[in-house]
Amino acid sequence: MPAVGSVAAPPLRWPLRLSMLVRCLAIQGSWNYEILVGNGIGFCVEPALRQLPGGVDGPAYREALARQSAYFNTHPYLAGLAVGALARAEVEHVPPQRIERFRTALCGPLGSVGDRLVWAAWLPACSLVALLLFGIGWSPLGVIVGFLLLYNIGHLGLRDWALRAGWHHGLRVATALGHPVLQHGPRYIGLVSAVLGGLALPFAVHRAIGGQPPLTPIPMGVAVVTPLLAVLLVRLQGRAEGWRVVLLLLVAFVFYSVVR
Repeated sequence: MPAVGSVAAPPLRWPLRLSMLVRCLAIQGSWNYEILVGNGIGFCVEPALRQLPGGVDGPAYREALARQSAYFNTHPYLAGLAVGALARAEVEHVPPQRIERFRTALCGPLGSVGDRLVWAAWLPACSLVALLLFGIGWSPLGVIVGFLLLYNIGHLGLRDWALRAGWHHGLRVATALGHPVLQHGPRYIGLVSAVLGGLALPFAVHRAIGGQPPLTPIPMGVAVVTPLLAVLLVRLQGRAEGWRVVLLLLVAFVFYSVVR
């Protein structure tokens, strides 16, 4: 007989999914030094706990909510993995001792994986895109809007995927942590960032010191060259070092400025 949490997941219906996802956006609202995001986890899981026998007035609901509001530490964007998995565990009546051990085991991996993917890779890449937009002549408002749109496409998409994956895998959520985006995304995004840095910095510095934005053909060329170089670096993987690529692009820009 399959173990609890390994059978097919019950459907995560849209009202419940949306309720928990919106709550995940405020998961750090009650952050404190004693239990970190523990209260936030309880707040996000709470809509699912209403399905327990007795509803919000039953002892099962109160015990589960207290259990899920204990100490917990995670990256806020990947907290959905814990929220979905813990919600499913409670709804399926997994023994409390097993849930508590599971919560403890989740803290470290979610924090380290999220830091590498978001703070060390995605956020710098989006910042470099914004710098490039500024350098090729976008208005300050356009740069801000462009950055926010790009960053939040990844941010919100990651939160939604995490919640669905956590619910789907349940206690076997470690399977989701092996997803290629989580494991290899930081490296690939870092290579793309190296290209973006080499292209964005010269244009941004040129505009910042009072130069006019580049003419139309140059931004068009940048738009073509950037993805081509990014694909090349991804193919090269460990054979290319970011600082060498940036230095090469800076030299190419200086050469272009001299000979034109």
